[in-house]
Amino acid sequence: MTQSTLTFLAARARQSANHDVLTFAATADQVLAFSEIERVGRDQDGALSGFQRPQIAGHIREIRDYLETDQAVLPNAIVVAFTGGVTLEDLDGGICRITIPTGDDAPKGLVVDGQQRLTALSTSHRRDFQLFVSLLVCRDEEELRRQFVLINNTRPLPKSLIYELLPGVDGLPDRMQSRQLAARLTERLNFNASSALRGQIYQHTNPTGVIKDTAIQKVLMNSLSDGVMRLMVQEPNGERQCFDLISEFYKAVQMAFPEAWWGHKPSSSRLIGGAGIQAMGYVMETLAQLDDARSWSDFMRGLSALEGKTAWTEGSWDFGNGDVRHWKALNVTPTDVSLLARYLEGIVRKDIRSRRAARHEAVDA
Repeated sequence: MTQSTLTFLAARARQSANHDVLTFAATADQVLAFSEIERVGRDQDGALSGFQRPQIAGHIREIRDYLETDQAVLPNAIVVAFTGGVTLEDLDGGICRITIPTGDDAPKGLVVDGQQRLTALSTSHRRDFQLFVSLLVCRDEEELRRQFVLINNTRPLPKSLIYELLPGVDGLPDRMQSRQLAARLTERLNFNASSALRGQIYQHTNPTGVIKDTAIQKVLMNSLSDGVMRLMVQEPNGERQCFDLISEFYKAVQMAFPEAWWGHKPSSSRLIGGAGIQAMGYVMETLAQLDDARSWSDFMRGLSALEGKTAWTEGSWDFGNGDVRHWKALNVTPTDVSLLARYLEGIVRKDIRSRRAARHEAVDA
């Protein structure tokens, strides 16, 4: 089998005396010609082999769809590590000429970071799209594995920070666009002067807030996908209507349960914790859809049915059928949120039916 080579001009970084670290631009086809993605697994004896996590098909599709747009850029470098076989020739000004053998018999570098970006680009129609490659030449296999662990052990950005950045980002995948709208509404709720939740939502730019931004966003995303906001947001000035709806609702919540709202943290009141915020979001949906509630006074009428039937800061919840929980026993889990939401919604729905029946009796009389 004949061997061919690829040659690149690269910038060499002065870093460790025991490693060569260089950066250059190459297409996905070129990178795959001299490297491979060795996915982590175990052999028949149970020994660990490989490095990279399994592919995540949905994430790769999102990256590919983005890369196929005209505005796509990919500044993050793919990291490829070799233990030998690469020829380096120093030129002037920190520039180096790299010669890498290719072909079946050539030693392959290992992709230690960026496997999904590389896979996405390799399936894209943009064959001439170049990405940055950071080339690391290690002493041996053990050193290569150590570098893989160190490179991939950096702390990722917190989800809440990413979500807070979303409102100012364009060209996002469809999956993230719904999250973007929820993040934008959360931002307005936290910083708009007319918001009942102004300054109360914890974000990286508002660390004194006590209500988790992700809890508010879950209420919004639920409503935008399957609730009253799904159609509301499509109406003229729809985003403003959505903002007004949730602001008016939580204004009513604050008025209905002032002792459980003000001066508390999620640890001292389940109302402002993730379980309470999300469960009350379902109550908002019920009152908005079945009772046509839009203003805080409309919502107060429905919330009055919950008086004396909650245990936000003390006592116990009686969910029926012998299921009695200490107030602190409710956690931010899908099971507990669903349990609390069903309990609160059941009371509110029963009250709505009773008020409707009373109106009908009054008309008949």
